[in-house]
Amino acid sequence: MRTELDCIPCFFRQALVAARRVCPDDVKIQTQALSRLAEMVPLFDLHQSPPALAGKLYAMLRELTGQDDPFVEEKKQANARVLELLPELASIVRQSTDPLKTALEISIVGNYMDCGVGVEFDWESELQQLGGAFDQDTLAAFRERLKPESQVLIVGDNAGEIGLDRLLVKELLVAGARVTYAVRGQSILNDATLEDAEAVGMTDLCRVVSSGVDTPGAVLERCLPEFHSMLHSADVVIAKGQGNYEALAGSGLDVFFAFKVKCPVVARLAGLPEKTSAFFHQR
Repeated sequence: MRTELDCIPCFFRQALVAARRVCPDDVKIQTQALSRLAEMVPLFDLHQSPPALAGKLYAMLRELTGQDDPFVEEKKQANARVLELLPELASIVRQSTDPLKTALEISIVGNYMDCGVGVEFDWESELQQLGGAFDQDTLAAFRERLKPESQVLIVGDNAGEIGLDRLLVKELLVAGARVTYAVRGQSILNDATLEDAEAVGMTDLCRVVSSGVDTPGAVLERCLPEFHSMLHSADVVIAKGQGNYEALAGSGLDVFFAFKVKCPVVARLAGLPEKTSAFFHQR
């Protein structure tokens, strides 16, 4: 996905939010963050994806503020809250007539835990309204790929969300798949890293690897060579989250995208209303 002009105001909002979080009483730093971004924008290549350009923004913010992880507390709180809810949610999955679909739906709702968007969504309330419909052809194609011993690669997105992804991983393991879960290479926004995978117990369930990226999405030119190989060799690739959709849409990779539509730009590109639980297949 290329970056639209409508994405630029979002970059400025993110810059101000992050600068205020790190330096709440320092208007000078906050102003400098916006000024530096204003200098960067004319140099942006809009053929790159929003996550690729956001990576440049957050690199600038790290240099300016000296803070590598401004959303660390949000990540800890999200992980802790999800762990509190997991036993009840696991029971819902077990009692479902279609545990795999239910686990997938819960996993997608978790994508609402996103510090990169300008709206705060009530993901817990949405968990009380499960039972939405997915495209039946996409779901059937997904099930068809899940053969015993099939290699499944999940490209994770946010902290908190990664805890709900445990339910999906468990159902994939029940289906006989071998699951690998990929996290970001370093902290950016509230995206999940190895530390978050350990915090929610994902490392106890399946193999966890780093994609190597320092961007809020799996920007291919920023990924480790080993991760590139996994993307091409896996029998099933599930890209969780809007950022991974933005980074991988149009890449030509065979990917099942699973995310919440959270902005009008992505809604237009995906052809889906905002707040939709998106699950579709790119070949």
